[in-house]
Amino acid sequence: MSFEGLDGSGKTTQAELLVESLRADGREVVATREPGGTPLGEEVRGILLDGVEMSPWAEATLFAAARAELVHRVIAPALAEGKAVVCDRYIDSSLAYQGIARDLGVDRVLELNLNATGGLLPDQTFLVLVDPEVALGRSTPSDRIEREGSEFHRVVDKAYRALAEMFPDRITTIDGARAPDAIGEEIRGRLRELS
Repeated sequence: MSFEGLDGSGKTTQAELLVESLRADGREVVATREPGGTPLGEEVRGILLDGVEMSPWAEATLFAAARAELVHRVIAPALAEGKAVVCDRYIDSSLAYQGIARDLGVDRVLELNLNATGGLLPDQTFLVLVDPEVALGRSTPSDRIEREGSEFHRVVDKAYRALAEMFPDRITTIDGARAPDAIGEEIRGRLRELS
């Protein structure tokens, strides 16, 4: 499963809380983050977040390359061993940021990423929604994408909400304006309903 949302939405906290909960229940869990999670992925992370400005397609393909390596080296082997995998960002980030916000097209970016990952999609994606101004207030813009300003973050927020409407069977929206423990309890409840 994956967690999505704006930087400052609380998605990373919720991913961590779910990993802790699953491990407490005796499950073997692999936690990942994007971009990153492999030596190549961490190198690409540096280029994407701390590097030079780049074209939208260069950005999209670099994310896809890091994701391809993560699936090949970490996610697919973990799933083959019967482990649970919790991803802090995955394909939906590219669909929101590059497909919609950078206007490359959801279908084109989805096709790129499905090819890169061998078609691997999360069973469930939790989209943690908060007002973009709240998200910006919670985080300190530290990388190239986060520094793009409030208008870009509003566009990405709308993009995520559009994705939730496009893929309602896979993406579950979560109100991120509440206390982290309350949000975590809701997520665990929704997972129980799905299993």
